[in-house]
Amino acid sequence: MNYKVPVIAGDGIGPEIIAEGKKVLEAAADKYNFAIEWRGYSLGAEHYLKTGELVSEETLKDLSHYRAIYLGAIGDPRVAPGILEKGVLLAMRFYLDQYVNLRPVKLLEGVWTPLKDKTSKDIDFVVVRENTEDFYIGMGGRARRGESHADFEIKRNLYNIKFGLDIDSDSEEIGYQIGEVSREGCQRVIKYAFDLASKRRHTVSSVDKANVLSDIYGLWREVFLDVARGYPTVKHDFNFVDAITMWFVKNPEWFDVVVAPNMFGDIITDLGAMIQGGLGLAPGANLNPEGTSMFEPIHGSAPKYKGQNKVNPVATIWAGALLLEHLGQAEAAKDIVSAIERNLFEGRIKTYDLGGSSTTSEVGSEIARLVGLV
Repeated sequence: MNYKVPVIAGDGIGPEIIAEGKKVLEAAADKYNFAIEWRGYSLGAEHYLKTGELVSEETLKDLSHYRAIYLGAIGDPRVAPGILEKGVLLAMRFYLDQYVNLRPVKLLEGVWTPLKDKTSKDIDFVVVRENTEDFYIGMGGRARRGESHADFEIKRNLYNIKFGLDIDSDSEEIGYQIGEVSREGCQRVIKYAFDLASKRRHTVSSVDKANVLSDIYGLWREVFLDVARGYPTVKHDFNFVDAITMWFVKNPEWFDVVVAPNMFGDIITDLGAMIQGGLGLAPGANLNPEGTSMFEPIHGSAPKYKGQNKVNPVATIWAGALLLEHLGQAEAAKDIVSAIERNLFEGRIKTYDLGGSSTTSEVGSEIARLVGLV
């Protein structure tokens, strides 16, 4: 079996961590007799600064022909905040309709957690974040005193929406952001969460703020209950976003699958990363179960460490395991996670953030070696 996989190394430390991810995935491929053909794409700060282009329609169409994309990191201090993130990352998520952001929150053996008396038996859940709606749809702006008008359009595979906003303000200046969720968008990601829970421990926890933002998240709750009726063997509960941050810290063992709208999912997954040992250990996946998915670490591009060969590649390697699982190589993916855990448990070769002094490439080489032994 031969898999063609686009690679976007990106900015900052991206090329370094992607190199180690590829090294480990190739070791797993050798062990299980399949091949990976990497297809490099130059997207990110260098491409933007050189050409003025973020990501072209042609590139997006080309990427849509693949099942999985491997991404390093996007972001560079030479480019104003938000331009690359919106113009590249969100553009790919929306165009490829990657409506599920999947984040395993799992404490591996040998990793320290800031939660007192909690062990790997207590921290093992998955956050399913809706990835294409909510307050991340890019509808907003600013208006100065007086009358003004703004038009917005959302184009999705599911629907098209147009908004016209008339503003009459006596404030010197206002900033506004419009959030939107659809019944269809909520339904498909919540159903994904229930399907996932059916394969795990049969519990789904919903996150919202329906007590204050009752229109947008009231619809979310309504759809959640509609979907739950179709899964009588799966337990479910509701959590306000402020409360669930407390329960993540106090009782992480309560959770199996957590499903959240886009913004709240973004927030709580960073907390999840910390309780599993830090951003260097946190992989993520942007999934379109019927199309093209993308796999990446959830941390940023860390430009101050660029070229130093010192950052932790584990999140990127783990994201590669998720990629292989998505491609149907479940045993290879399992072996990679086992090799990561063995490396962390032995503690001989680890980067500075985990208290060690090993290089990025040394960690990648060790995990690749362990893949052959587990």
